[in-house]
Amino acid sequence: MPASDLPFSISEYDGRIKRTRDAMMAAGVEVIVVSDPANMAWLTGYDGWSFYVHQAVVLGPDGPPLWWGRGIDALGAKRTVMMPDTCIHGYDDTYVQNPEKHPMEDLCNLLGKHGWSSAKIGLEMDNYYFTAASYTSLLSGLPQAEFKDVNGLVNWQRCVKSPTEITCMRRAARIVEKMHRTILEHAEPGLAKNALVAEISHAGITGADSYWGDYPSIVPLAPSGADATAPHLTWNAEPMKKGEATFFEIAGVYRRYHAPQSRTLFLGAPPDRYRRAEAAVLEAVEAGLAAARPGNTTGDIALAFNGTLNGLGFEKDNRCGYSIGLSYPPDWGERTFSLRSGDKTVLKPGMTFHFMPALWLDDGGIEITEPVLITEDGAECLCNTPRELMVKT
Repeated sequence: MPASDLPFSISEYDGRIKRTRDAMMAAGVEVIVVSDPANMAWLTGYDGWSFYVHQAVVLGPDGPPLWWGRGIDALGAKRTVMMPDTCIHGYDDTYVQNPEKHPMEDLCNLLGKHGWSSAKIGLEMDNYYFTAASYTSLLSGLPQAEFKDVNGLVNWQRCVKSPTEITCMRRAARIVEKMHRTILEHAEPGLAKNALVAEISHAGITGADSYWGDYPSIVPLAPSGADATAPHLTWNAEPMKKGEATFFEIAGVYRRYHAPQSRTLFLGAPPDRYRRAEAAVLEAVEAGLAAARPGNTTGDIALAFNGTLNGLGFEKDNRCGYSIGLSYPPDWGERTFSLRSGDKTVLKPGMTFHFMPALWLDDGGIEITEPVLITEDGAECLCNTPRELMVKT
């Protein structure tokens, strides 16, 4: 029987499967092997911390999807997927991290049993969870099959969110607002960074407005001072210091849907260069949001943002945003469109992205970012956190 606590209706899953099959037909494949856990969850509801072993959802030209993975994780599939138990297939534990055999050998047998030994099979060749050994094992086990790279095929079907998905992201936004309030409440000179991150994590997992918080796909990023000149450092046990800036790149998460939002905290009086950077970023963000409307492209947002930022004497040489939604570690992005010059993705109502206009200065960094929803007539920032440099004297 399908799981009793599905986050979405069966009809919504059916619609997702139809869109994916339409994309499969356009790509010239009959079967796809989906190993990205976010895509697996989006198609079937599967939710478990099992992506450290080989697993997949297999979608053929008709019928329900198949879940395939480690035998003990098949029990979790029965608890979370929308398909009947007959669609759940677990492999023997002797395949787990055994150099003498590979789990894809078992997947080859499953594909053969369904008559797909010589099918045109799509693979997610460039995601975190599909290895070179997986590919060579499939080539060896299914010599008559024709394999094609369809990386991103399912991801792109996820770009426009349903009303229920948007509700999940709004709940996640309430959670990240609470996390930023927690930072302002607890941060002070002398407080060990790891103690502050513990409070942030507690706020994120306890949730907000009666909605529980899920684990984030990226741990809190919270570098201070010179460490904040780099974008992806985490935390240590050093005490926070007066006269230093710390940026907090964090996300509220509800049922795996992410609302990432960053703010920068300065303990003490911010120097003039931080205030100038703050003013430039805020003006550039407004220009980018004005360009974020249906019919424009993601590149239009980047051009509006960067043009304004450059005119105010600052430069950002990397993308200023990316698609967000349902995700699993190690990344909360959907890995589809980016906000950068030349990206031609046309904006549609229901798209969501992290507007990420971070600047890294010579002696620190400043991040003031927003999760954004494209509406029928423009853009809506999902969070109500004050858009400013946070200051605590």
